[in-house]
Amino acid sequence: MEQREHIEKPGGEAIAPLKAIGPRKSLGEHVFETLRQAIVSGHMAPGDRLVESRIAQALEISRTPVREAIHKLEREGFIRRRPQGGFTVLGFSRRDIQETFEIRSVLESYAARLAAVKHQASELDDLAQIAETFQQSLEAGHLERLVEINTAFHDMLYDLSRNPRLVKMINSLRDQIYRFRRMILEDEQLARASNRDHRRMIEHMRRRDADGTERLVREHILRGQKAILSNFDRLNDKSTSSG
Repeated sequence: MEQREHIEKPGGEAIAPLKAIGPRKSLGEHVFETLRQAIVSGHMAPGDRLVESRIAQALEISRTPVREAIHKLEREGFIRRRPQGGFTVLGFSRRDIQETFEIRSVLESYAARLAAVKHQASELDDLAQIAETFQQSLEAGHLERLVEINTAFHDMLYDLSRNPRLVKMINSLRDQIYRFRRMILEDEQLARASNRDHRRMIEHMRRRDADGTERLVREHILRGQKAILSNFDRLNDKSTSSG
């Protein structure tokens, strides 16, 4: 029988279902991946509580692998221990946002520069198709699909750099990037601007304009940084004024 009570918000309500675990992975790894994906995808938001005993009960396993997973999430900066017991999902500080976007602007713009030179013409057709799929989903109001489509675009773009080590460095920030990307694309206006940028990138790449492609990607990323910081400051101002 499926169990659904497993994680609580500060107010106490459950926020997402967890199912009993099969034998495909070690229990600790499976729990870690399940909880990590819930955080990255936004099903678990900053401030949501994780209670070891309830997660173990929901997954129909002992508390030992749950404890292992929770400690790994804590080490990797996804959650923090609460003084009164249990753990909460961590949000981002202003410095976290600035540092992540600054690193992205360097790594990803350089990958795009390489892609502008090293791609094969037919590969840009595939990239353009992803941009078109994004636009179709946007016009149809399927905003929930935009993050995955956007991620596919960026993954393909950076693969065209033909530099696996650089792509690996970019992917080391993948979870943070995904969380920020989701926040940006929840805003329809920002989503439209994002896809306009993508189409301009493809135009520059067709001309093998490395300088132009690199500049566009850097501007694209820093525009996202500005949006996230603006939202961060607005929320903090509200919190301060309400306090």
